[in-house]
Amino acid sequence: MADPVVIRPYRGADEAALLALWNQALTHDRIDAARFRTQVLLDANFDPAGLLLAEVEGQLAGFVLSLVRQTPLFLQGLEPELAWITAFGVRPAQQRQGIGRQLFEAALGRLASLGRRRVLISPYTPNYFTPGVDVDAYPAAMAFLHGAGWQVTSQPISMRAELTGFQVLAAIQELEQRLAGQGVAVRPVQAADLPELMPFIARHFGWDWYRFAQEALLQRFGPGADDLCFLVATRGQEIVGYCQQRRERFGPFGVAPAQRSLGVGRLLLFRCLDAMLAKGFHCAWFLWTGRNAARVYELAGFRPARQFAILQRDIG
Repeated sequence: MADPVVIRPYRGADEAALLALWNQALTHDRIDAARFRTQVLLDANFDPAGLLLAEVEGQLAGFVLSLVRQTPLFLQGLEPELAWITAFGVRPAQQRQGIGRQLFEAALGRLASLGRRRVLISPYTPNYFTPGVDVDAYPAAMAFLHGAGWQVTSQPISMRAELTGFQVLAAIQELEQRLAGQGVAVRPVQAADLPELMPFIARHFGWDWYRFAQEALLQRFGPGADDLCFLVATRGQEIVGYCQQRRERFGPFGVAPAQRSLGVGRLLLFRCLDAMLAKGFHCAWFLWTGRNAARVYELAGFRPARQFAILQRDIG
């Protein structure tokens, strides 16, 4: 007979044992105490009742981290029908014993009691760890979720590029000259751009990109600016696109829908990577993009690094 499983909320004294379990179960997404404290415990939406732990004979055997918004994400609001699961795992030696099933049943029951109707794994902003489940690193988790009725809604790709020897292609230089003749230029962001730039990002790309840009610009116009590149594309006096980078992490970048056939995005991409190499960074990476956009990145030498699956389940 299997030992009884006790499901309970996280307590402060659990940190060391939980991190050890996390790093055993999530072999490709290990974290340390500093990241756990800043990305989980200090998240404005964190509730210990949403971080459920499974105990067997007094020892941690599994966990699931779920969140609902308690504070709005700018004008995106509280998203009252949605909830997110951003991380979960069971100790490898104790898998296939029903521990994960009991954890998920408890987590989904709690979320349903809070009035949530749909749960996503795991595109929660601002503090997601990965865009979804890494399908190659965690095939057992994917099988478990499929068996429990979770549906894949999209499959974002993580990519990276080696920047050693990176060159701006002749075709991109020709594109830059052609766009200049149409009044389009790519240049570093200036303080005078901010009144137009921030509404531009919110209007075309949403509040998570706004948040990410805001964090970068706070650094760009404060201490630590050498680690960051932030470019804007203008057409005449109008901002039509932007691109950002912080250390080796590239993006996001985007172009106004009406300007996307001109090649502005390609120019932003290459000029940002060129600036990264000049700053001494020898690789670039980002966590997710779609398959169509991946073709643009491949022009600059990006190659797939990981493939994720975003999943959802209706509970209402």
